[in-house]
Amino acid sequence: MKRIIQSFILLLIPLSLAGQLTPVTSQYVLNPLSINPAYAGNRGALNIAAFYRRQWTGITGAPETMTLAADAPFLDSKLGLGFIITNDKLGVTKETHFLTNYSYKIGMNKGNLSLGLGAGLMTTNTSWSQLVVLDPGDENLLSDSRVYVVPDFSFGGYYTNQNFFAGVSIPKLLGYQFDFNKNKYSIMFSPDQYNYLLNMGYVIDLNKKIKIFPSTLITISPGEKLLYDINAYVGLNDRIWAGASYRNDRSLGLLFQFAVNNQFKVAYTYDLDFGSLAHYSNGSHEIMIRYEFHYKVDAISPLNF
Repeated sequence: MKRIIQSFILLLIPLSLAGQLTPVTSQYVLNPLSINPAYAGNRGALNIAAFYRRQWTGITGAPETMTLAADAPFLDSKLGLGFIITNDKLGVTKETHFLTNYSYKIGMNKGNLSLGLGAGLMTTNTSWSQLVVLDPGDENLLSDSRVYVVPDFSFGGYYTNQNFFAGVSIPKLLGYQFDFNKNKYSIMFSPDQYNYLLNMGYVIDLNKKIKIFPSTLITISPGEKLLYDINAYVGLNDRIWAGASYRNDRSLGLLFQFAVNNQFKVAYTYDLDFGSLAHYSNGSHEIMIRYEFHYKVDAISPLNF
């Protein structure tokens, strides 16, 4: 039985995080700082946003993610600083990410180019004692893991010109390998295992009241097929936004955002899965609350909506 439990632990612990995709939720459109550190400060004001995502509702132990993000411009908007705290829970495993973001803006071809670096820590632990065992005495073998701490780095670039934007990022610069015998993680530097994210979009002004915002996110990962998101949103008076996101034949996301005023916004996203999980899951839900402490009429980036 001990060998069975040990094998089960091996399956659940994230043994190799080299080249692992950064979890991408539907509201990266509303929180691009989560996938690109170069976006820090590009809203032109100090803002704080809170996100909660419940994935695959109806499945016990399905992922839950809570995120708190804040960023602001400094030095006449040349410098941007940001901070993100993300707590992920999957079954009995918890991960918490603390990431600071730094960006520097350069004027280029009637637009702005921002280069960004993210640096922080990830903590992870597994509460094995919460598992239900069938044979008496097996609970003695399920002791909680200690808290592991590993560094976390990211890099990105972001360009905006009038209504167009494009960004490229590497969300994880380091990989990790778990050594079960030594009960610890070892850090690996493997550029050939990097995942590259390309995000671009354009805001189309149909008239003074209506805007259309198509965008896409393309992920290039080693040894895997190309992953993509195709998004389209419609805005009315910069107050109400609604649209959809289609992801790799896997899911369809519906997003709705309402600006209570020029500083306070709320949003909701519903994801409908197409794969085998659709038979067991009732979809995924995500909500956002954002507050900007200073409102600017002329948005610096077309990605701000």
